[in-house]
Amino acid sequence: MSPSEHIRKSYNVFLLLYHLECSTKYRRFVLSPKVDRILKQSCLSIEDRYEIQFIEIESDKNHVHFLLQSVPTYSPSKIARTIKSITDREIFSQAPGVKRALWGGCFWGSGFYINTVGQYANEEIIANYVKNQGKEEEYKSLYKTKQLRFF
Repeated sequence: MSPSEHIRKSYNVFLLLYHLECSTKYRRFVLSPKVDRILKQSCLSIEDRYEIQFIEIESDKNHVHFLLQSVPTYSPSKIARTIKSITDREIFSQAPGVKRALWGGCFWGSGFYINTVGQYANEEIIANYVKNQGKEEEYKSLYKTKQLRFF
């Protein structure tokens, strides 16, 4: 996969970009230059084994932002779980001081933030595209809402 380009498989073409943010356990300040190097190496090894491509990785003292691309067969939660579990294991094995600082628990906090990233379009552009697919006199809107409601 090349970064932020359409991926072509035998029967489909797609471009799925995600912004993933993960914070360290207890929001502890454990992201040092050494941990950053381990994190980067771990992410590059994930690229070799999974259909996940890292476009950008940025860290602060207690959280990391990933801009990544993946395939539709991986759900966003599977992507987050894969990244968090592999990087957790690698960081703890290569930097045992971090494990002590986190009282032997997990490296990452239990939650995460993930959002899709639109490179070519936003909601309005897609709505206009869908609307303009048929002949204007034959087009009819079956349903439209302003806000998604999950609960």
